[in-house]
Amino acid sequence: MNSAPDEMKVKRRSAADARAPSPPTDFGLSISERLRLLMQRKGRSIEALAAASGLARNKLDAVAAGEAAPTINLVWKIANALGVPFGSLVAARKRGGNIVLRKATEKVYFSNDGRLTSRPLLPHDCKRLVEFYEMTIAPDYVARSEAHGAGTLESLVVVRGEVAIVVGKEASQRLKEGDAMTFEADVPHSYHNLGSTEALLYLVMSYVNLASF
Repeated sequence: MNSAPDEMKVKRRSAADARAPSPPTDFGLSISERLRLLMQRKGRSIEALAAASGLARNKLDAVAAGEAAPTINLVWKIANALGVPFGSLVAARKRGGNIVLRKATEKVYFSNDGRLTSRPLLPHDCKRLVEFYEMTIAPDYVARSEAHGAGTLESLVVVRGEVAIVVGKEASQRLKEGDAMTFEADVPHSYHNLGSTEALLYLVMSYVNLASF
């Protein structure tokens, strides 16, 4: 999850205009700074990162230069290739004291078709190996996620609705309100809202073996 389902982008909502998308460089610049720092610390070149992630060199150049607001799927590919948590690429430079995440102004990740949203409930911290999200899934929608890095665990609880979870080649697990599930997310997985109304889940991502910076 965004958590990190496939083809998700980020926008910033405001009380004045919840529908207005964020400027293209808002998300891109923060990732650009972190990406260049992580590549330096890992001793990775753009060419090496492209080979490890399967991404085109020109895409990575644009992300590293802050010229593109990458999709969530692209960020996950980069994080997996570097062996770092998702939050390591989007964390703010410095955070301290009390932190309040206002629903009206916090970043929200969403699918291209707008049928899945994911809102962080913990501030992204490059040293934290746990991330917490509120996720909504539109009626009869299947959100698919590629495999995350080895040691990545997902723990979720269904707050509203009924959802089928498929992990790798395992049988589908049907979860109703109040049901919870934990699984190793280093294989492709999906979330299918089985109901006729929006489903609401809380999702915790934890990284057992990944490095933090």
